[in-house]
Amino acid sequence: MSPVVKRKRERHALPTKYVLLILTLFCVVTMIVSFSTDIFTKPLNNISGYVVVPFQKGLTNVGSYILNRAENFKNLQNVLEENEELKAEVEKLTKENIELAQDKYELTKLRELYALDDEYDDLQKTGARIVARDTGNWYSNFIIDKGANDGIAVDCNVVSGNGLVGRVVSVGPNFSKVTSIISDNVNTSSMILATGDNLIVSGDLELMNKNLITFSQLYDAEDKVSIGDKIVTSNISDKYLPGLLVGYVSYISTDSNNLTKSGTLVPAVDFRHLEEVLVILDLKETAD
Repeated sequence: MSPVVKRKRERHALPTKYVLLILTLFCVVTMIVSFSTDIFTKPLNNISGYVVVPFQKGLTNVGSYILNRAENFKNLQNVLEENEELKAEVEKLTKENIELAQDKYELTKLRELYALDDEYDDLQKTGARIVARDTGNWYSNFIIDKGANDGIAVDCNVVSGNGLVGRVVSVGPNFSKVTSIISDNVNTSSMILATGDNLIVSGDLELMNKNLITFSQLYDAEDKVSIGDKIVTSNISDKYLPGLLVGYVSYISTDSNNLTKSGTLVPAVDFRHLEEVLVILDLKETAD
């Protein structure tokens, strides 16, 4: 650079100290104006109102959303834990309720057997539980958990609920097989309790679907027998003790010979829901 140009620039350039002084004065004036007036703060406030405030609002909303989600998640965890506890409590109560219902049902059955035992107080008896049965809906043939070791013998009468179930047909040391009066081809010598007229009760599994079995050979010339009369085992039965309730007359018709009558009866025992029975150890005395 030529000496002439250099000297011209030096003449036009302000000294550094003057520049610093000017900037200092400008800052001081700006500070004074800022404290005394809103000439600068108002534009800045407007800018923050359009830029900073929405940004802060967005951050606040995001923070609130995250906080709410965290609280909801925590509440959900608490609800799930409480739900599991309630499920466990419900299962426990349900199990206890089932056990209580079972105990109540068994108690009812035992009371029925006790009442039946009291009814035949002069006879030796033993209670037994049914452990197996033939296929089908009815207890026509079944196995009980008592046998010869308990004093049971063939032809022992079996009762339950309100009346006669059947008799023992075979015996093992600790089990017995029972054939019910509802079995096909099983005939039971019976009589009308009110009149003493004899008749034959016959098993009929097909008719049992209507909760009925049949009777025949009833001599009732004076029409004394009526619907609802009790039918019990007769004195002339060779297998059953006399006076055991068999059922109730539900229908009567006159046979074609005009001498005898036949009909149906409702059994005294619920042969669909047998569980416990009472075995009478005393056998019917016969001429043999």
